[in-house]
Amino acid sequence: MSERGFDDLLADLEKAIAKLADGTAALEDLVRAHEVAVRLLAETQARLAQLKARADAAAQLFSQ
Repeated sequence: MSERGFDDLLADLEKAIAKLADGTAALEDLVRAHEVAVRLLAETQARLAQLKARADAAAQLFSQ
């Protein structure tokens, strides 16, 4: 998994999805964009889970 920030991952995911939504690229390019989107989605979800865990831990500290 990369060390890119959530916002960077999300921006890259949005670009990949836009390429898929456009649908005018060659089939191989669309397949490649789909592969990239799937990888970026997994990375983005993992990064979001990390951020949520950090936020939950901070909230728990403040509530004590």
